Amino acid sequence: MASIHEFIKEEISKLKSENLYRRLRIVENQNRSLIVDKKKIINFNSNDYLGLSSNQTIIKNTVKEFDEISQCSSRLVGGNHLNIEKLEQVLSKHRKTESSLVYTTGYSAVQGVISTLSDRDTTIFSDELNHASIIDGCRLGNAKIKIFRHNDTEHLLELLGGVSGKKILVTEGIFSIDGDMSNLNSICNFAKEFGVFTIVDDAHGDFVFGKNGSGTPSELKVNNLVDIHISSLSKALGCFGGYVACNEMVRDYLINRSRQFIFTSALPTHLCNSALYAISIAKKGILQRRLFNNIRFLQNGLRKIGYDIGNSCSQIIPIHIGSENLAVKFADKLLQKGIFVYPMRFPTVKMGCAVLRLSLSASHTKEQLVYTLKELKNIGKKHKVI
Repeated sequence: MASIHEFIKEEISKLKSENLYRRLRIVENQNRSLIVDKKKIINFNSNDYLGLSSNQTIIKNTVKEFDEISQCSSRLVGGNHLNIEKLEQVLSKHRKTESSLVYTTGYSAVQGVISTLSDRDTTIFSDELNHASIIDGCRLGNAKIKIFRHNDTEHLLELLGGVSGKKILVTEGIFSIDGDMSNLNSICNFAKEFGVFTIVDDAHGDFVFGKNGSGTPSELKVNNLVDIHISSLSKALGCFGGYVACNEMVRDYLINRSRQFIFTSALPTHLCNSALYAISIAKKGILQRRLFNNIRFLQNGLRKIGYDIGNSCSQIIPIHIGSENLAVKFADKLLQKGIFVYPMRFPTVKMGCAVLRLSLSASHTKEQLVYTLKELKNIGKKHKVI
């Protein structure tokens, strides 16, 4: 029988042979320019969709009110703070719900909600392209899991028939790899018809879509049909943390039963302050207009060149490559040209379905996008992707 060290060695060797091996790169911010492997780059790997992570007003105000590094305690024990609850009130208003609950990360928020609300008597209906946090949350809850084909409401309807007991439906608002939008109109209406509790993880649509960034359900006018909204503070807001928007009863239950909330330290108050300042800027809607100008420009350019970007309608734009080996080579060639794009491979996507995912920001300039299109065209032709 192999030892643990032998097992690890063999697994790493296997990852390398299958082009699935990953390594950490040092990403430095020097005078507002990003440096990767000592090269100044154009960053398409960040979820900083509105460019707020380096907003000097937010930074100065956060530093001004910085009085402790951390509360060093969970919220139930001694880490709760007025600023956390102030942030929750603002987020509730933002999502048009009775209340909200802040978690330390979006990942723990998703896991906390799903695993706490489900048990062996629960059936969860989950889109096949849902994020890993949703998949893990479903597994932790010990529920029966039924996967419906991506955005396929007819398949969902088939699965809903004849299922008794507690039922939960979970989907994303904007999908994190393909950048397409969930068919929430039909999904939410089917859910209510069959008495299904609906959860939407809108991490990538929040503060981007909807009036003043009110989110994907708001954009599609189904906000009131969603039972729980989950999102992140570390994407369009450029901050850190996650949150759940729901009614008071659900919030109270999560506070008392969600292990991901109970047994972790509270979000530091200076990060709550950052989020509050970021929300006040994001709600103006100016940065979203700039972002969507960039989205239209890059998507039109990629399609004109001949790239397959699927049904993306958002700031997340996938270039479908297929081969893991080619995706890694392609990303390395782009980095040599100063363009930082990550090759998404298994288990993030299915084997043989590798993609290069470009995450756009309002902070990208027209010149950067023109240069990126030029290099994508050159490298794509060289590797016969287009």
